[in-house]
Amino acid sequence: MQKKWQWAIDFLKILFGCALFGVGFNMFLAPAGLNAGGISGIGMIFVEFFGVGTVGGITTVINIPLFILAAFLLGRRFFVGSFVGMLALSAAIDLLAFLPKVDIEPIMCALYGGILAGAGLGVVFATGASTGGSDIIIRVLKLRWRNTPIGVISIGFDLSVAALTGLVFKDISCALYSGIAIFITGKVIDLVVYSFDYSKVALIITDHYQEVAERIAAELDRGATYLKGEGSYTGKEKKVILTAVKRQQLAELKSLVVAIDPDAFVIVQEAHQVLGDGFSRYSKDSL
Repeated sequence: MQKKWQWAIDFLKILFGCALFGVGFNMFLAPAGLNAGGISGIGMIFVEFFGVGTVGGITTVINIPLFILAAFLLGRRFFVGSFVGMLALSAAIDLLAFLPKVDIEPIMCALYGGILAGAGLGVVFATGASTGGSDIIIRVLKLRWRNTPIGVISIGFDLSVAALTGLVFKDISCALYSGIAIFITGKVIDLVVYSFDYSKVALIITDHYQEVAERIAAELDRGATYLKGEGSYTGKEKKVILTAVKRQQLAELKSLVVAIDPDAFVIVQEAHQVLGDGFSRYSKDSL
C-alpha cells in the first residue's frame, strides 16, 4: 500500500514538474527564440527549420529510440517514470502554448525561463524519473561519472543545442542567450535535486563529552562518535564528539551543548548526502 502511495505522489510530482517546464518554455523561452537544450530544444529547432509539426510532437518521435536504450540500461522504474514524464512534458509544451508571451528583454526571458525549466526538471529528476530525451542520455552519463552533479552534465550536453539554435535562427544572440538559459537551468536542477539532502556535521570539544553525547542520543535521536584529540598548548588528551544532524536540529544541538558546557568549542559545517541510519540510504540510481 505504501509503495502505491509513493508511486501516486511521484506521479503528481512529475506532472507538476512538467507543467513548470511548460510554463517557462511557452512564456519566456520560445517567444524569445531560446530553449533550455535537450530534445525539446531540438524539437524547437526542427519546427523552425522545416516549418512542420509541433515541438511536443517532434519531441515524442525523437524519444522512441532513446526509451529503448533506457529499457536496457536504466531499469523498469526509471523507464516507466520517464515514459510518463516524456508524455507529460510533450503535452505540457503543446497544451500550455496558449499562455501569454511575455514581452521582455531576452536576458530576462533566459533568466526566468531557465529558473522555471530547471525547477520543473529538478522536481522530475528528484523522483528518480526523467522527461525522456536527452535526460536519458544524461542519466547514462551520470552512471559513468558518479561524482559529477547531474546539472553540470546537463549543461555540458545542452550547450551544443544552444549553438545549433543560433545557427538555425541565424542569430548569434539566440545561442548566447540560450547558453545563459541552459546554465541557469542546470544550476537550478542541482539546487532542487540536492537541496533536500543537506545535513550538518558538528565537531564538539568539551570536557563533558559523555554527557553531551548521551543528551544528543536521547534528545536528538542522533549518534555520536568519539575522536581522539590533543590540545596543542596543554598537550592534554581530549575526546572530540563527531555527530551529524538534520539542518532543523542544529539550533537544538547548539542549545543543548551550551547548556551543559558554556565554554564548549563547536565547529559546524555542511554535509551533503549523509548515508546511514536516520538519513538516506545509498542506491546505485541516486543522483
